[in-house]
Amino acid sequence: MLFNSYKFIFVFLPIVLLSYLIIGKYGSRRVALIWLIAASLFFYGWWNPAYLGLILASMFFNYAIGTILSGDVNVLNRKIILITGIAVNLSLLAYYKYAEFFVENINISFSFNWNVQHIILPLAISFFTFQQITYLVDTYRGETREYNFLHYALFVSFFPQLIAGPIVHHREMMPQFSRVENKYFNYDFFAVGLSVFFLGLFKKVVIADSLSPYATEAFSAVSNGNILSFFEAWNGVLAYTFQLYFDFSGYSDMAVGVAFLFGIRLPINFNSPYQSFSIIEFWQRWHITLSRFLRDYLYIPLGG
Repeated sequence: MLFNSYKFIFVFLPIVLLSYLIIGKYGSRRVALIWLIAASLFFYGWWNPAYLGLILASMFFNYAIGTILSGDVNVLNRKIILITGIAVNLSLLAYYKYAEFFVENINISFSFNWNVQHIILPLAISFFTFQQITYLVDTYRGETREYNFLHYALFVSFFPQLIAGPIVHHREMMPQFSRVENKYFNYDFFAVGLSVFFLGLFKKVVIADSLSPYATEAFSAVSNGNILSFFEAWNGVLAYTFQLYFDFSGYSDMAVGVAFLFGIRLPINFNSPYQSFSIIEFWQRWHITLSRFLRDYLYIPLGG
């Protein structure tokens, strides 16, 4: 279910938001969180219900590892448990993303004839995997812990940021869901959220989707062996450049806007990267939370 689809805008989002606010105000806060988790899992399973089991198994596994890490375990065992948790997460990611690639190259290199069934990449597996790795590392460092599985499940599955980020920290998200004011309708948050969402929707539908045919036409012509003229080539390149830009910019805005409707502030994930003066600054502005993840959990721990 895409953010720009009629089903999401006119059916899913109004029902989920209204029910969440009503349950939060007149019912139990716990029930409201359960409703939001169920809605987020429904949102994820809309693409392929078969992979609901995968994200649930991933959540149970990482929650269990995090619980062990936050307990009374000696330093050596804690490090072994952390490494095991990260290895399992990365192995799962590697299997779905690179198994076919590795088998194909082994067959070519050693004249083998191994067959692997075509693997369909689960939606958002990179993002919920990276997000849970941050939780394990933060728990190992003593920076966060979670004693409630419902809170953890919401941290992983919250639908505005589930599909393509931003990659959030547990300490960024969960205190916001615990705020008393989130039980009530907030006009300011609603106005800001709706404005940001429709700005992102405009970028996606009016700009990015309008440029898509021009980019597709140019790339299809080249793939069919045609030679483009100077202006045709630049038209295709620029159309693709700005289609990609406004597509991700629009999605990022829509994610932030939807989260605002629930009283949640997501971190900014896109900050005009085409205004950058260097490639370093470009990556600091494009998918900001992914760059933050790579810096804090890969580059610096490896001695950078």
